[in-house]
Amino acid sequence: MTISEEIRQRLDAHFAPEVLEVVDESESHRGHGGWREGGETHFRVRIRAAELGPMSRLARHRAVHGALGPGLMARIHALAVDAG
Repeated sequence: MTISEEIRQRLDAHFAPEVLEVVDESESHRGHGGWREGGETHFRVRIRAAELGPMSRLARHRAVHGALGPGLMARIHALAVDAG
């Protein structure tokens, strides 16, 4: 399973979102810190879920990171989150 698939699976299971987009942006960071051959280092997530709606921006980001868990987060160099 790719990291993108794992991100999608964990967020789907935790939030049952109405909208979930997971984009691997690693190639556009080639040569930058944290990039590695094969990609799967830099991601952008757009998620809309009822549970996230009433939270502050910081709480949404913490909730997404928490749903992914420390093991998966340790394998990602950068994660941009657009949550609501």
